[in-house]
Amino acid sequence: MKFKILGRYAQLIIVIAIVFIINIIAAFIYTEFDLTDDARFTLSNNTKNLVAASDDNITIRVLLDGEFPAGFKRLQSSTRDILAKLRDINPKIVYEFDDPTAGSALEIDRKRKQLIEDNIIPINLSYSDGTQLVQKAVFPFAIITYKTKKYIINLLEEQKPGDDEDIILNKSVALLEYKFANAFQKMQSNRSKNVLFTQGNGELEESQTFRLDNEIRKLHKVGRVSLDTLMKLDSTIDLIIIASPKTEMSIQNQFKLDQYLMSGGKIIWMIDKFQVSLDSINKYKFYVPSDFNLGLDDMFFKYGVRIMPDLILDLECSQIPQVIGMAGDKPQTKLFPWPYHLAVASDSEHPIVKNIDRVNFFFPSSIDTLKTEGNVKKTILLKSSKYSRAQLSPVRLSFEMLKVAPDPSKYNDGNKPVAILLEGEFESYFKNRLTPEFENTLKIIGVKFKEKSASTKQIIISDADFSKNLVNTTSGETEDIGFNKWERRFYKGNKDFALNAVEFMLDENNILEARSKEIKLRLLDGVKTKNEKTKWQFINVILPVLILVIFGFLYQYFRKRKYATFNN
Repeated sequence: MKFKILGRYAQLIIVIAIVFIINIIAAFIYTEFDLTDDARFTLSNNTKNLVAASDDNITIRVLLDGEFPAGFKRLQSSTRDILAKLRDINPKIVYEFDDPTAGSALEIDRKRKQLIEDNIIPINLSYSDGTQLVQKAVFPFAIITYKTKKYIINLLEEQKPGDDEDIILNKSVALLEYKFANAFQKMQSNRSKNVLFTQGNGELEESQTFRLDNEIRKLHKVGRVSLDTLMKLDSTIDLIIIASPKTEMSIQNQFKLDQYLMSGGKIIWMIDKFQVSLDSINKYKFYVPSDFNLGLDDMFFKYGVRIMPDLILDLECSQIPQVIGMAGDKPQTKLFPWPYHLAVASDSEHPIVKNIDRVNFFFPSSIDTLKTEGNVKKTILLKSSKYSRAQLSPVRLSFEMLKVAPDPSKYNDGNKPVAILLEGEFESYFKNRLTPEFENTLKIIGVKFKEKSASTKQIIISDADFSKNLVNTTSGETEDIGFNKWERRFYKGNKDFALNAVEFMLDENNILEARSKEIKLRLLDGVKTKNEKTKWQFINVILPVLILVIFGFLYQYFRKRKYATFNN
């Protein structure tokens, strides 16, 4: 009996010693295992490298302290988790959570005035705490300070009318890593990036790219330039966007763009192949669109792509209104699927388009890839669905086709590329093409011709209208990118695709990979939850207590039986 008791004490001491040793080791060696299928608790290597490279203190003030409903509580805890991981990588990161609505009336007023100066505006949140309806001002922002720089992060994604709040909050959680990594990258950069839109060849007007300009301007400098006014495009220009030119580009301007590319410059081409719109079809009933003669086909061919002289039709498309009758003196309209307005879903794993919503294209053409002399990698970013086909020019367009249901068997030549990324070393379009007079002119102005580029990239998109915003000609007000005025809905993929393309071109640390992270939203079945409420309350609340009671009863029963036998 004495030896048994000593043996039990020895076992207890050994267990305590093992736990003590494990805790000592854990204090010096930290590790964790992410067993989730979407890797939601794992930071990308690019983010880790960027955070570790910080050479000075980074102070982060998160305005999400306090009590919130479940959705915002998750955003709060996820932000705390992300910051804890970042601090583990770099101890120079210091963060705190603050509640701008806490304190005396004077303190709250002072805090709000300071926040308004930083353009931080709260959102009004209404929720039930179980007993009453609560209205609370919420500030889903983080203020980052690095050296003399200050950066504001909006932790909550923009919610459009009709958007599900749970989906918006889930997307906000998924983008936390990208937002903080992007902020660190911008603050550590020696200079802001310069993005230029070209003009002078009939490109989209400034009012039509107003929303895109504003989004880019949040992170970079944006300007507009006529190529005719420049002798050359220098290295201080980080990205050029050519959005829907409509007149032929001179050989001099083609040369400037070519040599800009050869010097490592980056270009996004948004090219409308045909002069076509719904207004032109409405006006002429039967309309044959003409080709924009831009003079760029040979240059694109040299770089490895060809925008085909065709228009894509896709059964996966958006809708347009058509008059179906009259009610008195008012026309009655109905929406019909219009196969020339594609609703493109991404199936690519590339960070630019991974996990984005559908992109609404308008009269796009297919893009073909070609073999090139240079070492160029070609990645198809977006393509039409398998239920699509292409019509070669000349194309006769008419709304008469809407009177007959489409035959799916004729939409059997799909997966036509409409957006392609080119990466690598390009050979100059002007190699072996310069005249002696042109070469002499270059010598006079001190410009050295380059036959081959360093590693750089271009994006070719066979539509520009997807990126423009609608403009109210009377008030001058604009709608956000991707707003479809006929369906009265937003195609969020339009805005995400345009901005992701810009960020990828300017991203030195490839942190866009973090933006494509997907956190699956596993929502409860509302009907099933309501019907089985009592059942699950019993399982989660009463059943554990019953198990403990039964276990305690059995333990006491067998213990008494054991010692009763031992005493006898």
